[in-house]
Amino acid sequence: MMGTEFVMNFWHWLVLGLLLMLVELALPSTYFLWMGLAALVVGVVFWLIPGMSFAAQLILFAILSVSAIFLGRRYLKRHPIESDRPMLNVRGAQNIGRIATLHEPIINGVGKVHLDDTLWKVFGPDLPLNTRVRIVAVDGISLRVEPLNDGADSSPAQHDNDSDGGGGD
Repeated sequence: MMGTEFVMNFWHWLVLGLLLMLVELALPSTYFLWMGLAALVVGVVFWLIPGMSFAAQLILFAILSVSAIFLGRRYLKRHPIESDRPMLNVRGAQNIGRIATLHEPIINGVGKVHLDDTLWKVFGPDLPLNTRVRIVAVDGISLRVEPLNDGADSSPAQHDNDSDGGGGD
């Protein structure tokens, strides 16, 4: 009976480091990034010192991983990553401050506006169709609006009589 013992080579550590970094791409948390860097460093050290025992490699990997995670978290806490588009994944919040025209009148506090390619449910004071409003807040998946007082709004009676589509934005 012949024993087949696995022998760890330096390139195993390099591959492990790259695999951990690939995992970081799929599960962004920065932990796998630091562990991947630690594995790469162990691979380089093992290449430079080929007689290093497997236990020493594991200890070095553990120390480097914990140290890199600690230092990386500390660095990111002091130097947070700032985005040039902080509202990128908060679609409703991107609309705060925008001006829109009511697509459906606000009746009993609920109406609709059309922004870009989406019809949004809006909450606000009762207003007639085609009233210009400003988006002031986000309520879940709905927007909170207030009437825009720029002199362009007409009275409700004029909106009811102006149904030929002649007044627009």
